[in-house]
Amino acid sequence: MAAPKEKNKDPRPCSIADALALVGEKYSLLVLREVCLGNRRFDQLVRNIGAPRDVLATRLRRLVDAGILTRRTYSEHPQRFEYRPTEAGLELEPVLMTLMAWGDRHLRKDDDRPMVVEHICGNELVPTVTCTACGAPVRHEDLTAHPQAPGWTVTGPAAA
Repeated sequence: MAAPKEKNKDPRPCSIADALALVGEKYSLLVLREVCLGNRRFDQLVRNIGAPRDVLATRLRRLVDAGILTRRTYSEHPQRFEYRPTEAGLELEPVLMTLMAWGDRHLRKDDDRPMVVEHICGNELVPTVTCTACGAPVRHEDLTAHPQAPGWTVTGPAAA
C-alpha cells in the first residue's frame, strides 16, 4: 500500500496566490468585469453575472472589504447601493482584458467573440504585457525568476 501523500503545510509564499485569494473566484472577476463596464447596481450585477443573490452579496462585501470596490448609497428609501472600482480595482482591468483575449484566442472562434473592446485610438484593443524598462513584449523564454522568500528556491523549499 502506498504511503499517503503528505500535504505541504507551508506552501510557497506567492503574490499570485494572495491575489487569487481575493479575486480568484469566478463571480469576483465577473463582478469586476461588470463594474468596469459601468454596471454598478446589485440588480444589474445579478442579471448580468447570473450568480445567486446571496453569493453575489458575499463577493461584493469581500471586494469592498479588500479595497477593490467602494459602496455608495444611491437611494435612501429604500436604501440601495452601487459599487465602483477603487484605484486597486481599476488596476485589475488589464488583467480582465488579458483573460478575455486569452479566452477569445483559445476557447472561441474568431466570429464567436461575445465582446470587442475598442481603445481610445479607435482600434480594437489587443492587450500585451511589456517590460516597463525596455518596452519589449514579455515572453516566457526571456524571464528568470529570483525567489525572495527566505528558504525558497525556484524548485521549492531549500534543503535544510
